[in-house]
Parts: sequence; C-alpha cells; structure tokens
Amino acid sequence: MSIHALGVNHKTAPVEIRERLTFGPDIICEALISLVSRDDVSEAVILSTCNRTEIYCVCNPDDGGLSDWLAGYHGLDLAAIEGSLYRLHDEEAVAQLLRVASGLDSMVLGEPQILGQVKSAFQTAQDTGTVKKLLCRLFQHTFSVAKQIRTDTAIGNSPVSVAFAAVSLARQIFADLSQQTALLIGAGETIELAARHLSQHGIGRILVANRTLERAHNLAMEFNGFAIALTELATHLPEADIIISSTASPLPILGKGAVESALKKRKHRPMFMVDIAVPRDIEAEVAELSDVYLYTVDDLDEVIQENLRSRQEAAEQAQEIVELQTKEFSGWLRSLHAVDVILDYRTAAERMRDEVLKRSQRMIENGKSPDEVLKFLAHTLTNKLLHAPSSNLRQACFEGQSEVLEAANALFQVKQPPKAP
Repeated sequence: MSIHALGVNHKTAPVEIRERLTFGPDIICEALISLVSRDDVSEAVILSTCNRTEIYCVCNPDDGGLSDWLAGYHGLDLAAIEGSLYRLHDEEAVAQLLRVASGLDSMVLGEPQILGQVKSAFQTAQDTGTVKKLLCRLFQHTFSVAKQIRTDTAIGNSPVSVAFAAVSLARQIFADLSQQTALLIGAGETIELAARHLSQHGIGRILVANRTLERAHNLAMEFNGFAIALTELATHLPEADIIISSTASPLPILGKGAVESALKKRKHRPMFMVDIAVPRDIEAEVAELSDVYLYTVDDLDEVIQENLRSRQEAAEQAQEIVELQTKEFSGWLRSLHAVDVILDYRTAAERMRDEVLKRSQRMIENGKSPDEVLKFLAHTLTNKLLHAPSSNLRQACFEGQSEVLEAANALFQVKQPPKAP
C-alpha cells in the first residue's frame, strides 16, 4: 500500500471546475465512507476549501481509480476534469501535504487559515473512522512541521490573506471607507478576518448575514455591527456598498434579480462585491450589471501578488524545512517495509530457541550435566540461526552477487577492521 494524493487547486483549475468538485460539510463524511469502502483504499482524508480539493489516501501502488471515483461521485465526465487533476505518490504526496499545511501552496503565500482547514479535514476523517496508522502519523507530522515553519521563519508576519486582499481592493475603489457600509455574508474565519481588516481601516458600518443568526450576532457585536438572517438579505442589500461573501452554501445566495433591484433602490450608486466562496455565493451573471464590480477568488490574485514580496525569502527557508521533513517521514515510511521481514525472522528464531530449549530440558531430565547441556544449547542454537544465512551467502558469492555480501556486512556488522601494523 502507498500514500497517494489526488486533487485540483487554484493553479490547475478555474473556479468553474473547483466549485463542481467541492465536498461540503453535508456530504464529506458520506464521501469518506464511500472512498474507503473500495477494496483498493484503506485510509482517506478529504481536504476541500475554496482554493482546492485534495484527497489523501492509502491505497494500492496505482492510484486506485481515485480520479474515476472523484468524477463519478460528483456526476462528472472524467474527461472534463482530467486536465486539471494532479496525482502524487508517496514522497511527492507527503511533500504536497507539508507545503499545503504550511501555506506554501496557497494563493496567498503563507496564509495561516489553511492549517486550521487541514486540521479540520483530518478531524473529520478521524471522527468518520477513515484514518489509521499511516495517515494519522503523516498528519501529526504535518502539524508539527507547519508549527516549526511558523516559529522558525517569518512567513506569517505580513498581513496577507484573501480577506486582506479583498479589503485592499475595496480601498482602491472607495477612498474613504468611513462613509461606506459593508455587508459580510457568512460568519467563518475568512469573514471574521475581513471584518477585522475593514474595522482597522475605519469602515463606517458593518452588517453580518448568516444562516445562524446567533453566529452572525456574535461576530457583529465584536465590531459594533448589526446582524441579520440570510432571509433578510434582499431588505438590507440596498444599504451595502461593499459585499464580501464566504459561505458553504451549495447554491448561490445572491442572484442577478436581487442585485438589480438593490441597484435601483440605490439609484445606481456602485456596489463592490467579492465572492470568496467555492461554490460561488453570487451568480456570475451579476457581473453583467452596470455599477457592479464583482470579483471572485481568482480575481484577487493580482492584488495578492503585490503583498507577497516580503514573504519570498521566508518561503525559501520554509521550503528547505519541507524538503528535510519530507525525507524524514519518507524514511520512516520505507522502514515499515522491513517490519514483516523482522517479525518473520524473529518468529523463526523464537521457534528454533523453543525447540532447542526443550531438547536441553530433556537432556537434564536424563541426567546430563548442566555444563554439557549449556554447551549443547549454545552450539545447536548458533548453528540453527546461522545455517540459512551462511548457505545463502556462499551461494550468492558462487554466483558473483557481491552486493549480497556487502549488504550482509552492513546488516550484521561482522567485518573486522584492519589491524594496525
């Protein structure tokens, strides 16, 4: 069995494909169970965010038909997504997970939210019962490495995130945020960060809309804002100059008709919208409306690039840590291949020991002296343990397999150092 990773991300697939491959909280447990029910898959974790969907699993040496499963689960033709998929095995898969958790593979280099998302994905798989020894060890190693990178490098020092980029773009459109009202849809970590950045830049008013009104209220209170339910969006939409949305809804929350109606009530004052969600919260057709500036996560890339320069050197240091820790974990993974051989050899040795011990005990019962019995036991056990290795070494040398002799010297460390003159 090998460790495999299969996925799409913001580098390989546009949002139109990524949103069709997401696993929302309502289906991810069912998906995990479906995945490990396959004969060729024994462990699985699914990481699904706005920028990526990745499957990490333990399966047969090939990819276990993971791409067919992924396409089939979402009711897609594999040909439609084949060009966006990447497949990684063993050491490459380990390196990918370390890079992802450390923020090195994010749209926003070094962003901290991804580590929490990786931890959440692992916890979900644990709760669902789809992780065992290998993935448990891999993810615990990953969390340790991500913490080391945060501690030992400056990769997280600059305030760069998708939320930061959204607010930066809003400041380019509205010079004075103190005169603007922001409507934040959702109440997760990204929306909380957006609220924090807006507050720091003096936003005039914050509205928070969420399916659970209590969560919206808790977030709004922190920033002196006002909470509304999602059912009240149409009523309050005309008040919003800035809309930032990030929910887990499988269907759009804002349609073209609702925005068009809001624009009329606003007398066509501009509306700035950022849809961070995947699948998208705002219908793509909204971008066709005059006086609406609609951006998706993919559109934020240019803004983000301007804020990355200070993280490049830290990213290089982080990559060195990832490479070193990938080799460390891969070494442990390779060592598992010796476990069965070691167990078999130990079992055979213990069987020989028990056999010789019984013969020795019978010799004592028959009146043999302890000294004679001890010599018999030591001699016979030594011969039994060395017979097969000795015979096979002689045969290997006869056949010219010098590498077997070298391996034996390395394994048993019996080669004597040359004597000093």
